Amino acid sequence: MKKLLLLLVLPLLCQCGGGFGGTSVSGSPAVLNVSGWDPKEVQRSGDRFTQHDVSAMRRNGARGLIARSGKGPLVDDKFSDFMAAANREGMLLGAYHFVTLEQPAKLQAENFVSRVRTVARSRGLSGKKILLVGDFDTNSSPDRLVDFITRVEQLTGVTPVSYLENSAALRTSLSNATPAQKRIIRRSPYWIALYGPAGTERSMGGDLTPDELTEQYGIWNDWVMWQYGGVLWQNGRSNAKHYNTSSWRSPRYFGNMAHPTERNVFRGNDNDLLAFWNRHSLSF
Repeated sequence: MKKLLLLLVLPLLCQCGGGFGGTSVSGSPAVLNVSGWDPKEVQRSGDRFTQHDVSAMRRNGARGLIARSGKGPLVDDKFSDFMAAANREGMLLGAYHFVTLEQPAKLQAENFVSRVRTVARSRGLSGKKILLVGDFDTNSSPDRLVDFITRVEQLTGVTPVSYLENSAALRTSLSNATPAQKRIIRRSPYWIALYGPAGTERSMGGDLTPDELTEQYGIWNDWVMWQYGGVLWQNGRSNAKHYNTSSWRSPRYFGNMAHPTERNVFRGNDNDLLAFWNRHSLSF
């Protein structure tokens, strides 16, 4: 019986490929995210980009670009230019709002949708699919996620993606959400942030994998996109940080880019990525 079970399991393991969720830097669709902090400083020779020209990102294999539209009550001044530049390169377009604690989450959802609509219409993006994302503060509560998600759904008919600024407090808060709150939050696909092994630790020590971190929230069965590369600001410098272990390898930089970038792998193939983008995007 044990031999029979092993024979049944082995094909499933082979279908998954290497790494976590079958993902790898070279074999998974790449998506970059940017904000007013980008481009960060040049740190080596290689391709450069600006908010007006992201062709280097496309040449290096980026399929999509998700730009920050605002943070709390503040708008991101580079959002409009990044969106127009990504569109010129034929990249998938995405927008995220950093949901802070200064304002009600519902109000921020309204401002987010309004801002994306205004930019889309003013920069010739009408009819383009734009992925909608909520980026939640480390001190966010379940009700704030629920308020943002449901308000975006009411305004657009689209469920936004959830990106979490991971912290022990946020994991505890969401894991203690009510069943009703979890059902709503679960509608929103989980975009996981886990830059490097030292970034998030197990309660007993050691390093978390993406799957283990997802499990700690007690909401999602899996994650859809993984931000494996980001930066740590130290002494005014954006030091590149990335998840790189014996189980999952990634380079310090994205392709031959001269700047550090915040980068992600999508859990699936190109067709899966397009289907996902269409489900959680809106044409303004």
